[in-house]
Amino acid sequence: MCNMLSLRQKLFVICGHYKGIDQRIRDHWITLEISIGDYLLSGGELAAAILVDSIGRLLPVVLNDETSALTDSFQDDLLAPPVYSRPAEFRGIKVPDILLSGHEEKINQWRFESSLNLTKMKRPDLMKDKV
Repeated sequence: MCNMLSLRQKLFVICGHYKGIDQRIRDHWITLEISIGDYLLSGGELAAAILVDSIGRLLPVVLNDETSALTDSFQDDLLAPPVYSRPAEFRGIKVPDILLSGHEEKINQWRFESSLNLTKMKRPDLMKDKV
């Protein structure tokens, strides 16, 4: 949904407070209602901030590398693979050797398999159309 919304020229986000938005506004002017989860907040401000951040990071000028958002969680209905940074060893814990190999095809395969495994473990509901 955020991918689709990031392509729009204009967006207006209206967030209610406490009980929500007047039904007359909803009936006549709201064209899309978005829920960020099954829980209640005191107001819609936090939900709106989450939505704005999720959409904003998909805009070409927001991230340093425009292709970076394409490898985020949910872009291919999978969770993103683990992230490792420098140094290659931290307190005796090493980055997986494959990631240091320079073999792009094997690295991509490792990332895909890691994404599949993480998704199966943490969000099996996303796996219904996979494998």
